[in-house]
Amino acid sequence: MRMVESRASKRGRKECSRGIGKATMEDEIWKDFPEDLFESVIARFPISTFFRFRPVCRRWNSLLSCQSFSQQCAQVKHAEPWFYGITFENGRDERAMFDPSLSKWHYPAEPAMPAKPILVPVASSGGLVCLVDIDHTCFYMCNPLTRSFRELPSKSMINAKHDWKLEAIGMITRNGGYKILWAGSMGDYQVFDSANNSWSSPGRMPESITLPLGLQFISSRAVAVEGTLYFMRSDPYGLLSYEVESGIWGECAIPNPPHLVIGEHSLAESGGRIMLVGLQTENRATCVCVWELQKMTMLWKEVDRMPNIWCLGFYGRDVDMVCMGNKSLLMLSLKSLETNWLFSYDLSSREWNKLPGRVQQHSRTGKTLWIAQGTAFHPCLAAIP
Repeated sequence: MRMVESRASKRGRKECSRGIGKATMEDEIWKDFPEDLFESVIARFPISTFFRFRPVCRRWNSLLSCQSFSQQCAQVKHAEPWFYGITFENGRDERAMFDPSLSKWHYPAEPAMPAKPILVPVASSGGLVCLVDIDHTCFYMCNPLTRSFRELPSKSMINAKHDWKLEAIGMITRNGGYKILWAGSMGDYQVFDSANNSWSSPGRMPESITLPLGLQFISSRAVAVEGTLYFMRSDPYGLLSYEVESGIWGECAIPNPPHLVIGEHSLAESGGRIMLVGLQTENRATCVCVWELQKMTMLWKEVDRMPNIWCLGFYGRDVDMVCMGNKSLLMLSLKSLETNWLFSYDLSSREWNKLPGRVQQHSRTGKTLWIAQGTAFHPCLAAIP
């Protein structure tokens, strides 16, 4: 039964609550509130809430530059990753971040990036995102949340004619810093270590690795599992592994799943298991499938696929797919000539969701844009490039 209050009782309760609020917010009460406890509480706010509260006062707005607050933030790990993507529309690129907890797109102000035509997100670890220019000659590191940004030292040019489409890039955080692996199809590779702020060229891959690797920039993105980077190769198809600390390379030939669309797939990781997400096409029917690598047989086993009601929209169409993220939660950006789609997939719960379309900021058409490149990152206010 619906209860109806009288106007008098409502007025009395409202006045009472005003009185309580006024008493509890007196400066005399709050002036001695411990600063470290205050920062500890703020650090545990949802990220979007923190940015809404920053304009309240100068003190709150300056928290991002406070070392003690950064230390508090470093102790907090948000459960779900965010996604950082780039779109191209009408000759211009635009960046945006997606918060899955609110199912909302954010359009952050751009950091003071150099005057490069296009900077593409290629890897991430923790709260940092690695970007490269269109020629893959210059590397940059940024925290999309705080807009902190820096250019990394130039890596040595081993092969001036190197084709950026035939390379793989991976990133891993270790001991408070990060390392970036760049690998070329002809066996040359370099490693950037933030601890000494420089690239090293250990040489070429061992002779046990079959060359050329047949790398593909989109489908050969690396996934990190317990200190080891894995990425896919072709001709022959299989996995390459690189142990970051020891520098040891490994290779395993693994045939692709039947009817896998070449170039439209990506590695992922869930609870230490290596997963594969990609498009499977047979008799004009296309579906997004998920496979798990079986440790005993070293073969891919299908474990899930997108619900048929959504796959029907791909029937008879040429579909392209970009997979953002490689742990826990994935974002899948798919397109055909007529339509663009966005989905999320939870690797642990095996739950599929259709996401609100990424639209251009201040767009009047509301057209869903194709996210050409992107990555997932764990939002962290304390992450420093």
